[in-house]
Amino acid sequence: MIPFSVLDLSPIIEGGDAALAFRNTLDLARHAEGWGFHRYWLAEHHNMPGIASAATAVVIGHVAAGTRTIRVGAGGIMLPNHAPLAIAEQFGTLASLHPGRIDLGLGRAPGSDQRTMLALRRDPASGDTFPRDVLELQGYFRPAEPGQAIQAVPGAGLDVPIWLLGSSLFSAQLAAMLGLPFAFASHFAPDAMGAAIDIYRSRFEPSAALSRPYVMLGVNVFAADTDAEARFIATSAQQQFISLRRGTPGKLKPPVRSMDGLWSPAEEAQVRHTLSAAIVGSPDTVRRGLDGFIRRTGADELLVAGQIFDHQARLRSYGIVADAHAALSRDGAGAAAAA
Repeated sequence: MIPFSVLDLSPIIEGGDAALAFRNTLDLARHAEGWGFHRYWLAEHHNMPGIASAATAVVIGHVAAGTRTIRVGAGGIMLPNHAPLAIAEQFGTLASLHPGRIDLGLGRAPGSDQRTMLALRRDPASGDTFPRDVLELQGYFRPAEPGQAIQAVPGAGLDVPIWLLGSSLFSAQLAAMLGLPFAFASHFAPDAMGAAIDIYRSRFEPSAALSRPYVMLGVNVFAADTDAEARFIATSAQQQFISLRRGTPGKLKPPVRSMDGLWSPAEEAQVRHTLSAAIVGSPDTVRRGLDGFIRRTGADELLVAGQIFDHQARLRSYGIVADAHAALSRDGAGAAAAA
């Protein structure tokens, strides 16, 4: 059976603050480790009142220090916001503190709007240099050469796996060309998923980092004891997507029994399409949904997301996913994808 992993945006809920979000993040990470999830990734977003993981490397260090075995990483660092040397130093530090447990996923989008990008002192066109910046970053992790003028200290010579992340075809092509593992954001960009997977696998060139293509797919899961309760807890994420579409991002709202009156027909259609790959339901529904998703895509790993307001409900959701993974492993499901 393929590995399951966690994507956490450290949600800041209405009535809560970043301190609560970080406590909940660490608690979920410890549960995920106990349940057998493979890795725990956090994402960089800026100027987002409902997301606490802006200083992503700092939060990764917090989670890694509070766990023992689970891999912890970035899903991802938005490289256009940073100098490659600074990222090499940050993740070299993390890898030195937590050897063999740190991942570095890289995205090309800024993870913010243009005004926020300017506030970060970055050039709005810096995304155009993404391929060159990835190569520069890779160079900082190689063993330093005699006389090398600029070195990442720490960083040089350390094993920090680099992933490329994407929601379109660009990063799929670049990951294939560089022979790097690829994570696709199918949890919010389902339309391009099939084409991105095909391009990545068909054009993959083996490298020192990876001998064969490896695809991890994001999938939203909202799991509860009943289908109705799962649909209820999923309304927090639906409200969050509406706020983003309206340009009014805020804290994660509590779930509602009905979305009627909270979205227009056009917004409902947009949100349902964006979340069309989501799996929402009871334990049986989730198990069948995960099995079908793996069989359809041939994913090598799943990165499970789920913006859920109540922390206990979020723990229950991921616990159901862990139980589904165990059941599918016993049944031999996903074997073709994992082979």
